Amino acid sequence: MPKLASVIEAILYLKGRPLNIANLAEYAGCDREMAEEGLMDLMNEYAHRESALEIIETKDGYCLQLKSGFRHLVDTLIPLDLGVGALRTLAAIALRGPIAQTDLIDIRGSGAYQHVNELVNLGFVRKRRQADGRSFWLQVTNKFHQHFEIDDLPAFTQPVAKAQKSTADGDADDSPDGAPPSPAESEATAESLSSATGPEA
Repeated sequence: MPKLASVIEAILYLKGRPLNIANLAEYAGCDREMAEEGLMDLMNEYAHRESALEIIETKDGYCLQLKSGFRHLVDTLIPLDLGVGALRTLAAIALRGPIAQTDLIDIRGSGAYQHVNELVNLGFVRKRRQADGRSFWLQVTNKFHQHFEIDDLPAFTQPVAKAQKSTADGDADDSPDGAPPSPAESEATAESLSSATGPEA
């Protein structure tokens, strides 16, 4: 059986987003203390590896990500070609995610359906069916944070509340709570994303 540190490494890789100690313990099938010890062992291993990856702690938990010194390869190997509309849709999801797809369409219009499909295919957005099956939760992925080198959302992001469990994979999602971002907020974030991708297509 793999050692706990390796199990936690696999969990962080497969989930592709920050996880707290409680999440890691649940997925690894152990108690919090064991999960914390396994995580510390894993972080210590990465600190002594000549690896392109690292384990970091964020406000949302721990995640496995590319070291900053290798991020130039992202633009080289994964070129991004997004129009202004898709960038603004991505900005709205980043600001308010997790957000229901129906709420996003209310904000961005029906053209956002195509944007969402494009963003999901590029790996920047996660799409999971809600428990009632009526819509999907949309949320930016770890790849989004790595590509745009954005660690924290802007200060005007509204707080989120716990929502129903997703039937897609059993994760507890966050449900949007509060007003959606204003057009000015979404556009400002879209401009910051655009500056990271170069001239618009």
